[in-house]
Amino acid sequence: MVFGIRAVMEAITAGKEIEALYIQRGLSGGLWHELRELLTEYHITAQQVPIEKLNRLTMKNHQGAVAFISPITYQKIEDIIPQIFEKGEVPLVLVLDGITDVRNMGAIARTAECAGVHAIVIPSKGSAQINPDAIKTSAGALYKIPVCRQDNLVQSAKFLQESGLQLVCCTEKTNDYIYKPDYTMPTAIVMGSEDGGIRNELIRISDHLAKIPMHGEIESLNVSVSAGVIIYEAIRQRAVAQ
Repeated sequence: MVFGIRAVMEAITAGKEIEALYIQRGLSGGLWHELRELLTEYHITAQQVPIEKLNRLTMKNHQGAVAFISPITYQKIEDIIPQIFEKGEVPLVLVLDGITDVRNMGAIARTAECAGVHAIVIPSKGSAQINPDAIKTSAGALYKIPVCRQDNLVQSAKFLQESGLQLVCCTEKTNDYIYKPDYTMPTAIVMGSEDGGIRNELIRISDHLAKIPMHGEIESLNVSVSAGVIIYEAIRQRAVAQ
């Protein structure tokens, strides 16, 4: 955690990954204007909050600004995909749309790293913070697997398709099971939140919709379990094809 307007500005200009930034509602003054210009320049979103929230985060002199620095360095999927192909490997990428629970994020990352998934793609907004809880739940996997935080998830998905990856959305909005797609091809698997599922824009451009068979009375699995099920179907197919 970094607090104080000047300290936050220094963290931004030093290239630190800002996971979350809280600014006191109604803040004004010269330093605030300098910070606001930096936020625009570096495309950082700040959340306006009452001073009481900032005081709960720290009782020290925060000057109306508290930032949380990400424990990992985010990467760009546009840089990673060419590297995978150059190594002669078949890309397997996981796209997480709206996963907001940090423990689910950590559990998914742990499974993905164990399975050899090349990268995890998340949106810049509306995603769980990569914080110590997420790192702990991942058993350190979030330090090992590339995490790509993208401003526009739909555009990133289109980039993956243009790069030769098929987009497989894991959703109940289909009659096809997860066993139908051919995961030996370059593949991006999309998982959505338990509440809202995958956004319609991603559903519309997907190459395959696939659901997990459900025969019990409970209608859905935890998203981290669902991710594990479909990831290991992909791994099974690839192992059989070798």
